[in-house]
Amino acid sequence: MVNSKLKLILASASPRRFELLGHLKIPFEVKTFNVPEISHNPDPKGFAQEIAYIKGKIVVDDLMNNQPDENFFVISADTIVCLDNKIYGKPKNTDEARTFLRELSGKTHSVFTAVCGLCYFRGQLSSFSFVDESRVTFNQLDSRLLETYLLTGDSLDKAGAYGIQGPSLTFISNVEGSYSNVVGFPLSRFIKETESFFQSKISSELLWYDLF
Repeated sequence: MVNSKLKLILASASPRRFELLGHLKIPFEVKTFNVPEISHNPDPKGFAQEIAYIKGKIVVDDLMNNQPDENFFVISADTIVCLDNKIYGKPKNTDEARTFLRELSGKTHSVFTAVCGLCYFRGQLSSFSFVDESRVTFNQLDSRLLETYLLTGDSLDKAGAYGIQGPSLTFISNVEGSYSNVVGFPLSRFIKETESFFQSKISSELLWYDLF
């Protein structure tokens, strides 16, 4: 039987991920560092996984240096949009957002979210990661609708220059796969992957959320 408790930490400043993780009703805190979201991996899944790991590992290193006696579970994630093997991250400005959306207009693209879980428990660090994919179809964007959307500012902090939970719903015609994955955190799969990880690495006797 495991008696020690874990501190749950979200290594993301995204309010969307904060809201989705909050649905679990488990206390957690947010801890982030500004790190360049750069990967040279040409594979979209590998690209997202590498950045998700970098985001989480810098938080883990800080905790291990400053709170070495704590048990903690750090969750990090990265979301990218991909069309014809071209990776779309967050646009640098409105002009780039306009270019992204014009290229995605009238087509179906993939949204990949990589999630990394790093667990420091009783002096041992272990981890897991996975990538979830959803497919999103845009209507053909006319110039007026495109410019109206760009004026909202919704595109500037989101991969692919749009957020599915906002005014972009005016031009999204279909979603295949997890909706929460497109938002930025595939919650249902995260629960399944985390349960499997904790059963194999921490305890087969307790439900994983009882460790927090």
